[in-house]
Amino acid sequence: MANYGVIDLGSNSVRLVIFDVKDGISKKKPITCKDFRSIINDKVMAGLSAYVDAGEFTPEGIARAVDVLSGHLKRARYFNCVRTDIFATAVLRNCTNSRKAIRAIEKAIGAPVNLLSARDEAHLSFAGASCDRTIDKGTVVDLGGGSTELIRVEEGRDFDDVSIGQGSLSSYAGYVEFVMPQADEVEAIERAFLERVAETPVDLRKYRAETLYGVGGSARAAAKLYAQMTGESCRPKTLTPEHFDALLDLLESNSSKFAHLAARAVPERIHTVGPGCVILSTLMQKLDARKLEICKRGVREGYLIERMLGNAPCSRVKAQ
Repeated sequence: MANYGVIDLGSNSVRLVIFDVKDGISKKKPITCKDFRSIINDKVMAGLSAYVDAGEFTPEGIARAVDVLSGHLKRARYFNCVRTDIFATAVLRNCTNSRKAIRAIEKAIGAPVNLLSARDEAHLSFAGASCDRTIDKGTVVDLGGGSTELIRVEEGRDFDDVSIGQGSLSSYAGYVEFVMPQADEVEAIERAFLERVAETPVDLRKYRAETLYGVGGSARAAAKLYAQMTGESCRPKTLTPEHFDALLDLLESNSSKFAHLAARAVPERIHTVGPGCVILSTLMQKLDARKLEICKRGVREGYLIERMLGNAPCSRVKAQ
């Protein structure tokens, strides 16, 4: 067994996952979740997208990223990781000084930061989601803090992906005055998201599917919140439009109760779970979906499998 560290530098959180990987894994057959397990999952809610000013990632944001990354790297060394990789997504991908900010971070921490393109992030999310289930057909939705990635799946392969430049944290930062979005703010989030969808250079009709696969913390947070609201002991594995209607009805009718439930279910996401529910509900309507399956794994597992272990169970097919 060997330990591998993956650090995900996201818009909302910076997460270190240390994976214990079996010895003797063959590159000739797909790696599944049975071949590795996470032994450490350490998340810091850094809120890095709040450090973007007029499109630039600020010196304060760089300092915050350096502080969190330094702590994660120290923990990874404690576990004698044979390799530790850092990758960044929307918060550094979309800022106007991306290269300069990354160089400053790398110099301060003494380690490289791999910037994932929107396409790479989407594909690795699909690869990770596929390691514990078969996804033959549908659309994978990776709702992050700063963006939303959609991946079309046909016959077990990802054919197309699109990045929509709005996520749960950017929605909160842009449209919510206090903690919970009010009715007019919910409408503003939905309207802005639909405008961004309309601006995408691809035809979203190809992403219509009965089943969506939810990757990332926002989808899992919505499921946890629904379980808290209904008194279920475990979060549901699947959410439907009716589930989101119930959550958003509660948000609109009694935002105080919604906030108290969120504080118990997902305290670290209390400010982003509402906007996340709005986006997921809007997507389900837009894509004519009847269910959202909640995936346990995503981009970090995909990065481990393909970038660190050199296994590509789900090869990319060019867009048609």
